[in-house]
Amino acid sequence: MQDTTDEVDGIIASWSAARPDLDFAPPTVFSRLSRIAKHLDRARSHAFERSGLASWEFDVLAVLRRSGSPYRQSPKVLVQQTMVSSGTMTNRIDRLVERELVRRLTDPNDGRGVLVEMTPLGQTLVDAAMTRLTDAEERLLGAMSRPERERLAVLLRKLARSVDRFEPVSEVIDGIDSQEP
Repeated sequence: MQDTTDEVDGIIASWSAARPDLDFAPPTVFSRLSRIAKHLDRARSHAFERSGLASWEFDVLAVLRRSGSPYRQSPKVLVQQTMVSSGTMTNRIDRLVERELVRRLTDPNDGRGVLVEMTPLGQTLVDAAMTRLTDAEERLLGAMSRPERERLAVLLRKLARSVDRFEPVSEVIDGIDSQEP
């Protein structure tokens, strides 16, 4: 018979013995998500590095690639889709221009506006990174059948929508800290 336990089971068992007054159902989910995220971050970083990109470069180029030909967007769209500040995006665009992965264009609809357009080199690198990423993610999901993957995606979507409703965790933690003497 195959053992179906993992390291989180041991951690939760230890905590349950130490603090039987607490409900450890949430950590059984989020501890696993945290551990999976660490593996995923490593796989993603490796896929991007093998393609000559940093993770943040992939993020920006991926927005442009998904937008379709001619692979251009406003900095505002890039900020919204990558969830970074406008100052951070300006810095990122500058660095991508230096690497000749994108170029800045004047917005034809607004002479004062700017559009960011991916270069052919940028497209080559982001396409290679995406191929490597999907291969790596396929290996990470290898133990799951297609129906299991589909069910997991549905459940994770539901969880993500639930989590997205809340303020950042730091505010919750601040609330706990403010109760201390």
